[in-house]
Amino acid sequence: MQAAIRINSIEEYYFSKKLAEVKDLQQNGADILNIGIGNPDFPAHPDVIKELVHAAYQTGSNYYQSYRGLDKLRNAMSKWYEKTYQVTLNPKTEILPLMGSKEAISHIHMAFCNPHDRVLIPNPGYPAYAASAKLLDLDIQYYNLKDENNWLPDFDELEKLVDKNTKLIWVNYPHMPSGTIAGKETLMKLVEFAKSKNILLVNDNPYSLILNNQVQSILSYCNSDDPILELNSLSKSHNMAGWRVGMVSGKESLINHILTIKSNYDSGMFKPVQEAAVKALELDEQWYADINIEYAQRRVILWEFLEQVKCTFDKNASGMFVWAKIPKPYKSGEEFADFLLYKKGIFATPRVVFGSNGGQYIRFSLCAPISVFEESIRRLEIEETEGT
Repeated sequence: MQAAIRINSIEEYYFSKKLAEVKDLQQNGADILNIGIGNPDFPAHPDVIKELVHAAYQTGSNYYQSYRGLDKLRNAMSKWYEKTYQVTLNPKTEILPLMGSKEAISHIHMAFCNPHDRVLIPNPGYPAYAASAKLLDLDIQYYNLKDENNWLPDFDELEKLVDKNTKLIWVNYPHMPSGTIAGKETLMKLVEFAKSKNILLVNDNPYSLILNNQVQSILSYCNSDDPILELNSLSKSHNMAGWRVGMVSGKESLINHILTIKSNYDSGMFKPVQEAAVKALELDEQWYADINIEYAQRRVILWEFLEQVKCTFDKNASGMFVWAKIPKPYKSGEEFADFLLYKKGIFATPRVVFGSNGGQYIRFSLCAPISVFEESIRRLEIEETEGT
């Protein structure tokens, strides 16, 4: 049985393949330190876990659920946006709960793009944007984010990339993998650009609460009837990556188009997960502060490691990653990542995952206990001791 042609347009997700390789190394006796994946290792809040268990015992918890999600979940999401971003959203019409951002990306492409329509995707950027577009036979045009422009869009380039078939532009600030924060001026300019070209602008915003002093939503800079959507998620902010709770917010008509697609793909989110998500969204500011204290402590030790291997990096970047420029004489992020994995037993993510730009970069994750970062430094010190 031959696979569909679309299978040839994509590859197995990088982390799916690479983690299998890491597992093989471990089974053969290698001690691998994983600081490559943004998979929060902290648990969800105890009250959130307690609510999940409690709700699972309630009558009806196993029933099919509304495609729009529970009313109380959409209300909680609306209140969270008001509290966090000072953005007012109608919970009945302007918010749609989703089972993670990957689902949202595919649904948005299907809702607004026909085959061969053009989508603008950042390079470097989250690989799921391009993977979904390839599966749907869309015309992908990458726009360049570069170090010399602080990983922000070049609007002259965007102008040249837009044609009559352009339907959508993906942006992601705070940016992954670089950690760049787009200021108010840039976000407003992106909104005006999308409006002037009559294309849909989607900001993917899951990292805004991690080591970031400029918490903002692109929805702050647009009107309720503008062609703007924003994705958000509880994966990073609430340590609920495996729970698969996300959301998309924006104009009612846009949300309804996404709902049309979604209603044909699932039968609603598990009710206890929704009930637990409500509890998570009601957590006070101390929850976020405590997480960021721990991430900040880890980052300091990671910086020390990077300085020892002579990488350079931006200490003003945000998020749960550090985007580091590799040292000489390594020619690429892949070469340096292989050195760390096979010589030091340290797994980090090379730029090849995120696109061709940033070829001299590698991404490190803060999602590991402090002891892991300390052990990374120790492995370097062992080499130095043996060298003397």
